Amino acid sequence: MLPRLLIIFLFLLKPATTEEVTISWSDSKKLSWSDFKGEAERDTNAVAVTASGITFSFSVSQSNGEFVGFNAEAHAHFYPEKSWYLKDKGDDHILAHEQLHFDITELHVRQLRYNISKVKVSKNIKKVLRHLHEQANNKLAIMQNDYDTQTNNSINKEQQAIWSKFVKAELDTYKDFRSR
Repeated sequence: MLPRLLIIFLFLLKPATTEEVTISWSDSKKLSWSDFKGEAERDTNAVAVTASGITFSFSVSQSNGEFVGFNAEAHAHFYPEKSWYLKDKGDDHILAHEQLHFDITELHVRQLRYNISKVKVSKNIKKVLRHLHEQANNKLAIMQNDYDTQTNNSINKEQQAIWSKFVKAELDTYKDFRSR
């Protein structure tokens, strides 16, 4: 019987500070254990913690008191100083599980960008954009939890493979909204 491993995903709602080191999601850059720089917690069953989240900002343009345009940006970031792993237990399988957490964050960024692309300028533009961001964060948190639950924190390798295939397909569905 496999020992029960617990992997925790840390979802950050708070934007990064200007001094905080982040890694932006990229098709060409996969996480490595050297990216996990936080101090490991010893009073937990977790083997690894991935801290990632959506950073979001927007600006609106006005003319004669009317909103006439807006610009919005969303990005998936990994926070090395808040991410950690137990060096004696971290392996390629667990790293792939952690990478998929980051990929799920990117998926929700792409979905947010897609939803933003459908927004029309109105007097409620700020409220609409804030709502879309909040909705993306809520859906992200639910999916991250579902992922860990269904894969039993990476122990269930069959479910891990199903999730990997699913997230890859979803990222491809939203490929026009990937990070540039």
